[in-house]
Amino acid sequence: MTRLRTPATIAASLALALTVAGCGAKVSDDGDEKAKGGKAAAGKGGHYPVTITNCGTQTTYDKAPERVVTNDVGITEIMFALGLEDRMAGYVMPDDKGDLDAVPYKDAYDKVPWLSKREINRELVLDARADLVFAGWNYGFRESEGFTPGALKKLGVGSYLLTESCRNGVGKARGVMSPLDALYTDLRTLGKIFDVEERAEKLVRDYQRQIADAAARAPKDRPTVFLYDDGRDKPFTSGRYAGPHDIITKAGGDHVMKDLKDSWVTVGWETVVERDPEVIVINNYGDTSAEQKKRFLLDYPPLRNVSAIKNKRVFTLDYADLVESPRNAAAVTALGDYLREIRRDGNRPR
Repeated sequence: MTRLRTPATIAASLALALTVAGCGAKVSDDGDEKAKGGKAAAGKGGHYPVTITNCGTQTTYDKAPERVVTNDVGITEIMFALGLEDRMAGYVMPDDKGDLDAVPYKDAYDKVPWLSKREINRELVLDARADLVFAGWNYGFRESEGFTPGALKKLGVGSYLLTESCRNGVGKARGVMSPLDALYTDLRTLGKIFDVEERAEKLVRDYQRQIADAAARAPKDRPTVFLYDDGRDKPFTSGRYAGPHDIITKAGGDHVMKDLKDSWVTVGWETVVERDPEVIVINNYGDTSAEQKKRFLLDYPPLRNVSAIKNKRVFTLDYADLVESPRNAAAVTALGDYLREIRRDGNRPR
């Protein structure tokens, strides 16, 4: 949890942040998130400086950031998958995103400080003496809270945006490439920033191989699938630019909301009824359990004639499986197994 701070300590932290922020990259004055230059020492073998593009913005790093703060489970585990826990000052994450004891990154979770179970904010970042914040639009960055890459730039703190969350120029809609391509892009780009490109490429190859194996075994007759995140009056779901779209598609399903050119969005129940999905995938996280969400769906009168409800075809994946994360490939495999099974079973309720 973030401790209370007096005006004097905030001022001191501001000064400190402006002093240490040059360790990764300098932020230029000609764009909200642009950064280049910097005067830190070069990395091994002449790797640095390196210039990357993230959400359309170029940034030059003279050396790898040393005190990264991440927001949310998928983002944090991207860093862990790349073996970058030693480059982290901590992570921010609610405790409703699943059991962390059974994940491959338990040692990294034990090693890196859990800074807060509440929302990331400026004071927390300054307390951690962060030189880079890895978050995304609606994955920590929000104009309504005044916590943006632009605000951090004024404090001398760099930002890296989750590619799944890149805005596409249509209002605040998010998504500039397919969700799995967003994952591969972040792995490769971070690999370049932190000089772990070989590890990043190996991860990409492993994930692509696992997903290709699942896709090759997909049922020829693709079941239609709806992703249910939460919501009673209106459901919160995935458009074509959030992780579930690619997970459903590569697993062998037909994503019923694939025409929505955004990532995570709210729709109406009438749209769900009209598109009549054969399978509903539940996003398991939050105060409402997956079992409670399933019971609501099965008992909700407007859905009684939807195929997935009539046949009780409801499948659960964890939040970290569905947001951009190293768990996406395993989610494709798990959902693919389920979709093949229901095609073998015909219309027998599960």
